[in-house]
Parts: sequence; structure tokens; C-alpha cells
Amino acid sequence: MKFEDQLEEGLALLHEGDYDHALDISHQLQSMEPESVEGYHLEAMVMQKLNQWEKSINALEKAIEKDEEKSGLYNLRGFANMQLENLDLAIEDFDKAIDLDDSPAAHRNKVLYMIMDDQGNEAITYLLDRIKQNPKDVENWILMGDIMQRAGQEAKAKTYYEQASKMDPENEYVKNQLAEMQ
Repeated sequence: MKFEDQLEEGLALLHEGDYDHALDISHQLQSMEPESVEGYHLEAMVMQKLNQWEKSINALEKAIEKDEEKSGLYNLRGFANMQLENLDLAIEDFDKAIDLDDSPAAHRNKVLYMIMDDQGNEAITYLLDRIKQNPKDVENWILMGDIMQRAGQEAKAKTYYEQASKMDPENEYVKNQLAEMQ
């Protein structure tokens, strides 16, 4: 089987929740093309699904050694570090991902970092700025809805979820959040 086909199969298995087989494929990919980041990236994603943050970080460090310009690798490593409460390392990775290609996912993770670092007001200001800069990014609207809901601001949360619903009417998470508010 070709490398690309095997990678596609591994990603499909990851999505289906068959982590053992996805991990096996990640190791096969690493053997097939040792200088490629994809096998290590897949391994890191599997490890994150299994909440094995240190193993995810190890795989991501190998991937970053092979390609230092992929923002997604830094963002994933930052997320793993955030789960381990290594906040200084996490913010370095989010900032690197943002510097590389203005990664929207890294911006959202930076908001989560700010909340974990007791910078709630700054997080809200940052996220509102992100919404103004890119009003079509539905994930920012959802995150703001989540933040407002956790802060007990249900009416504000509802307006953010409603906007997200207009943008992505099939989003099950948003549907569920709005249904719970009825």
C-alpha cells in the first residue's frame, strides 16, 4: 500500500476511534518514510486521544525536528503541554504557530491558555478581537458562547451560539447547546 493511502487509512481509523490500529499505521508510516512528519503527527494525535500527553509531545518533537514550519505541530504540542499544565511551554508553541501562519486553532488555544492562567478578561478581549478580524470563523463564536455560558451569562452565550448556528446550521454541538437553553 502506498504511503498516502496508508496515511489516509490511519486518519480514518483515528476518526473512527480505532486507536490501536491507527497507532500501528503511524509506526508503519515512520518505517516507510523516516524523514516524513506524517507518521509522527498521526502518532501524536492518537496519543492525545488516549490522554497520553507526554507520548504525544515526544512524537511531536520528532515531527518538528523534520519540519519546523508546520504550525499544526506546534499547536498540538502546545495543547498537550497545556493539559500537563506546562503553561510557559504551551504559550511558546501557540505563539510559534501563530507566527508561522496565523493559525486560527492556535489563537483559540491561546484563549484557553489565558483562561487557565487566570487572565479571563484578557481572554475575552482577545477572542472578541479575533471575531472582529475573522467574523466567518464559526469556532470563535462557539468558544465565546462556551466562555459566556461558563461565566453564567446565558443570554450572551445564546447570542453567540445563535450566530454560530446561522453560520453552520448542521453543527450538532451548537444545536445541543441551544436546545439545553430552551
